[in-house]
Amino acid sequence: MIRETPPPHRGAPAPPARPALGLGPLGRRLFAAFAVVALASVALLTAAALVGADRGISSAHQADRRRTAARVAVAAADAYRAAGGWSAADLSAARSVAAAAGAVLTVRNADDEMMSGGSGTMDDHGMSGSGHGHQGQGTGSGPGATAPVVVDGDTVGSVHLVFSAGSGSAGLSVAWGWVAAAAVGAVALALAVSWFVTRRLTAPLVRVAATARALATGDRTARTRIDAPGELGELARAFDAMADDVGHSEQARHRLAADVAHELRTPLASLRAGLEELRDGYAEPSARRLASLHDQALRLGRVIDDLGELAEAESARLSLHLAEVDLTALAGAAVAEHEAELRTAGLTVRIVPGPAPLLVHADADRLHQALGNLLSNAARHCRPGDTVTVTTSATPAEALVEVADTGPGIPADELPYVFERLWRGAGARTRGGSGIGLAVVKELVDAHGGTVSADSGPKGGTRMTLRLPRTESRGQRHGSGLGAEPRVARQANTPRGI
Repeated sequence: MIRETPPPHRGAPAPPARPALGLGPLGRRLFAAFAVVALASVALLTAAALVGADRGISSAHQADRRRTAARVAVAAADAYRAAGGWSAADLSAARSVAAAAGAVLTVRNADDEMMSGGSGTMDDHGMSGSGHGHQGQGTGSGPGATAPVVVDGDTVGSVHLVFSAGSGSAGLSVAWGWVAAAAVGAVALALAVSWFVTRRLTAPLVRVAATARALATGDRTARTRIDAPGELGELARAFDAMADDVGHSEQARHRLAADVAHELRTPLASLRAGLEELRDGYAEPSARRLASLHDQALRLGRVIDDLGELAEAESARLSLHLAEVDLTALAGAAVAEHEAELRTAGLTVRIVPGPAPLLVHADADRLHQALGNLLSNAARHCRPGDTVTVTTSATPAEALVEVADTGPGIPADELPYVFERLWRGAGARTRGGSGIGLAVVKELVDAHGGTVSADSGPKGGTRMTLRLPRTESRGQRHGSGLGAEPRVARQANTPRGI
């Protein structure tokens, strides 16, 4: 059963005004289709029932008439045998049997001459009838039955019964009355069921349409909230999930706009204030002052570049150039490229290579970019003297890259948010991070069908782990045991600019 739960939000749409019978245009068309099918089915079944009842009752009555004629023939044969012929035969017993069945009896001899008619008069031989020969035909009209009169194996004549025209009509009338009543009841039940089913089918669609109109007018809290089985329930749940995603996306856009405005406002205000001081002569254009203004401009450019990088990472799923990539070699190339940055920050870099080749089906440039963001994040947040260790390893189904450091770590309450857009912890805010680098990593890894996670111990240290689906080398696929040289889409030490 379909249950409509009224939305608890004040802004949720009210159900639309119900038309006549609670059915809209689609509902009326469905109801008409159901009704036509129901009426056609009932009409066909009623006609079949009437024809079948008529034929069945007629067949039963005809069988009864034949049995009555057979009994009358037996009585006539007894009379013939007792009298030694038709001339002195007493047919009163045969007439009694016929009269009890409501039939008029006619008896004929072997020469087809009438020996007893149906007029009820006595002939000169003491037999009831109109006379001999073909005179005085029975006066009855209606269905009849004939049976031969057999005496000692010889057919000596025949009996013919004519029943009244209304014989058996009473049973047929009763059958037709019941069939007609059943047909009327079936039509009423079919129409009621058709309306009920149509109402249940169209009610969720009407609710979904009303919710869609509410969403289009700006009510982001509108939901169908329909509990229905089957495809209609799936439609309602999918629509509500879509509405939730739209709401979350809009909230994310609002937060993004607010965060971007906040990120740009501070360096812009500082840059504008410094330039106004120089323009108005309140400060001398010293090298230190100009360097400060230049740093603010660089910060603006860095935020804008990070936003562009995030936008491209979000669309990376549509622009990946996939090939077999050796993840161990790729991690080594990323460390080599960022080694100067890490050593400038006073960090010690260690590489723990895993099996080679460690093949994944990926875009080498995009993975190089993700690993570079993790290494740059470590360089920004670790203390001089800390160690950064890059480890590659494998499971039967996954290839892993871990970037671990011995830095101050990430507070436990901040770990769930480190990969969110423009989110910055306390340490990132003091170091001027934009909160975009790790979000880019997550988007790129998700685009490859992998996952990325962050762990931090209670005594410090952070471990970022990338997990990607693993592929087999050509040598493994052919069972030769000889690893073929992996093919990399592009050189890892020349990442694509974004």
